[in-house]
Amino acid sequence: MLFNSIDFAIFLPIVFFLYWFVCNRNLKVQNIFIVFASYLFYGWWDWRFLGLIIFSTLLDYSIGNFLRNEERISRRKALLWVSVIINLGFLGFFKYYNFFVDSFVNAFTFFGSTIDAGSLNIILPVGISFYTFQTLSYTIDVYKKELEPTKDIIAFSAFVCFFPQLVAGPIERAVNLLPQISTKRNFDKTQITDGLKLMLWGFFKKLVIADSLSPIVNDIFNNSSDYSSTTLIVGAVFFAFQIYGDFSGYSDIAIGISKLFGVELMSNFKFPYFSRNIGEFWRKWHISLSTWFRDYLYIPLGGSKGSQVSNIRNIFIIFIVSGFWHGANWTFVIWGLFHALLFLPSFITRTNRKFTGTINVLQSPKTFIFDILRFLQTFVLVTIGWVFFRSESINQALLYLKKMLFDFTADVYVHPSGYRMIDYFIMIICFVVFEYIIRNNERNPFYFKSKALRFCLYVLMIFAIILFYDDGVDRSFIYFQF
Repeated sequence: MLFNSIDFAIFLPIVFFLYWFVCNRNLKVQNIFIVFASYLFYGWWDWRFLGLIIFSTLLDYSIGNFLRNEERISRRKALLWVSVIINLGFLGFFKYYNFFVDSFVNAFTFFGSTIDAGSLNIILPVGISFYTFQTLSYTIDVYKKELEPTKDIIAFSAFVCFFPQLVAGPIERAVNLLPQISTKRNFDKTQITDGLKLMLWGFFKKLVIADSLSPIVNDIFNNSSDYSSTTLIVGAVFFAFQIYGDFSGYSDIAIGISKLFGVELMSNFKFPYFSRNIGEFWRKWHISLSTWFRDYLYIPLGGSKGSQVSNIRNIFIIFIVSGFWHGANWTFVIWGLFHALLFLPSFITRTNRKFTGTINVLQSPKTFIFDILRFLQTFVLVTIGWVFFRSESINQALLYLKKMLFDFTADVYVHPSGYRMIDYFIMIICFVVFEYIIRNNERNPFYFKSKALRFCLYVLMIFAIILFYDDGVDRSFIYFQF
């Protein structure tokens, strides 16, 4: 069930009404209802995969309670490894089985041998990468005794399958979400109003920014050999804003919907295209994933406390694994490796955390100009990386980049449907300006004191959503495939 579908438009008000006005007298009943609604939401795609998420829930709930009464280190480690191996085993089978089989066959073919190994017609369960990492974080935190395991199977189930963030995050930690699920939630008009505002902003980013750019991006990337370098630049830049509008839009909608149910989720984006180096970019892009890898992979590997060689090794591991998490294709691995190479200079020179504040036009003109140049440089590098992320193969990405960067030819791109490019560039510029204005308020984009201004913004965005809504465009979210 998509957030931007008629089904969800019917589903959400019904669930909201029953949650607050029928089930609100008893916390357990309310949580049971959340589990039921979440399973209905998830099963709308394919009910067969409900068994998988229920199994993951029961597995990590049980292991958490086994860890409660087990003090022997060897057995605690064994229990942890059971959770890790089974969870990642399911993830690996559904997401990566065909990738490894095909890579194995291609490797033998490269060396002149042939091998017959059949691929399976495996359907990737929506959101498996997200809820797998969510349940794993619970088991790991319980193992490290940073979290008391819950005895409430209903609350734990609601934590795992909470429908606003189930299929595309943010990847929540049990230390944040589980206590909210286990505690009585009160109807708060202000929180609900804030949630609706954030949902409006998220739908604007998805339907107006991302979905408007999608047909152009698809046309350019699918026919890149037919277009000039300037058109390929347009395609890469438009994809940068498409994926940002799509994924950050989903996160805003998810956080907003959660507010409707009295739950606060973590922020997942903090205006990443205003970053002045790659380190700052990764502190602002897909925050729930990057902090997950930091806490559960990078730090256990030794983080930055060892030798310089081991530190660099850890950097490459975390970025390559992060790339591979996104999909079973070598393009994602190269994308992760590319970002590791971009990140390495600032890591070695210890400038990766140099920029912690936001760009401010009121600072000294020299500083502001240098900040603008830095974030433009970072955006260009990130956009080059997005070419690998968007391409179907490494060869396609390399040919795209070769023509874009080294075979300069200029023309005016005209989409087969007659889209006017100037309109989309104006839209992106207005979007960037607005994001700059609200850059310190990612959870409250309509923070302005003037009621008249806020009202105008609401009307403008609703009008834009209606105007740009195209029923012929694929409305699914990009990160559903991960």
